[in-house]
Amino acid sequence: MLKQLPHRMKMNITLSIKKVFERYMATIGWDETKYDATAFMEQWRHYLYNEAAWFNELDDTMKANPHFHEQLAERINEIIDQLVNEPPTDDQIAEINRLVERLGIDDFPYGCRLEAKYHIERLQQELKKKKS
Repeated sequence: MLKQLPHRMKMNITLSIKKVFERYMATIGWDETKYDATAFMEQWRHYLYNEAAWFNELDDTMKANPHFHEQLAERINEIIDQLVNEPPTDDQIAEINRLVERLGIDDFPYGCRLEAKYHIERLQQELKKKKS
């Protein structure tokens, strides 16, 4: 069912998964020990019904079909797996190192591109506060 959707809609689904996962991980500070699949799925449901324009475009038959939701759950797992296994870029690593040095804090682990992005944004905010 999912594969039969138009390409644009499949892309929007992928972008939605990434967006919600990134938001959720930011709420827990990218602390994997705090990851709660139920809480993530609750955020996913909220996003689906309140923000995802593509979901509103689906017909009610598809929305009610358990097979569609199984395929969507599989796609969510695939995308999350890809995201957490995508290594940070060299630019991200350099930026984190620069920010860590400027802030005078200890280096810390980060495992993927999205996590590196989160820490860069967080450290940039810290640097702005420190300058104020």
